[in-house]
Amino acid sequence: MNYRERFLIITVILLFTAFGAFGQSNAQVKGNTGDPDPAAIGVDTAQQKLKEVSVSKFEDAGFWKVEMPRDQGIITLRRLQGGPLDKEPIPDEKTIGITEGDKNVLGIKVEFFRRGYISFFVRPERPLPVEGISKTLSMWVVGRNTNHVLVVLLSDQFGHKAEITMGKLNFTGWKKMTVAIPTTIVQRDYHYLNRQGIKIEGFRIDCDPLEAYGSYFIYLDDLRAVTDLFSEETRDVDDMMDNW
Repeated sequence: MNYRERFLIITVILLFTAFGAFGQSNAQVKGNTGDPDPAAIGVDTAQQKLKEVSVSKFEDAGFWKVEMPRDQGIITLRRLQGGPLDKEPIPDEKTIGITEGDKNVLGIKVEFFRRGYISFFVRPERPLPVEGISKTLSMWVVGRNTNHVLVVLLSDQFGHKAEITMGKLNFTGWKKMTVAIPTTIVQRDYHYLNRQGIKIEGFRIDCDPLEAYGSYFIYLDDLRAVTDLFSEETRDVDDMMDNW
């Protein structure tokens, strides 16, 4: 075998290897699209009982407050009638007869004074606890097709603050945004059974400085969590509560 033949063989092997790696990376990227699978997140028990629960329907604007630096703009909060047509009710709520209203959304209006690296906050009057071990959080959002970024703020079992990026608001109309709860956020410690899970502390919108001018509107509706309630629903009725 001469030098030219060896060179051709090596070239063919390298091309096959490169195409194989490219195909594998494409498959991994395609596999990561879509919403996260709650059943595959943070599995730390032999069994799970996953349920979707409503954390807030944003029906009462008085329960929420908005904040931003006074020298950067004016922010306004308002309750408005409406909501996404594609939103589906939670089956368990209908089964047990929960009739909480769901006709309104939360609207936030920001009037910028100037461009810059600006963030504004949407917070509840008190943190919203989520029962069980949360796997994912979802919320319907109107983002008005900007490059602003939505971040959810929460606290873990011990009150330590954390934040999770839900994504960019570069879409029009209503969109259901979903994010997985990382396993690095402590939700259960068997040495502290009197408290577990997370609390929603609010949301932060980080504005793209190139689009932080004029007026900006964002609408929020129906914050939900997919949570594991196995420990709560399988507890024996005669078991003692470790909360004294």
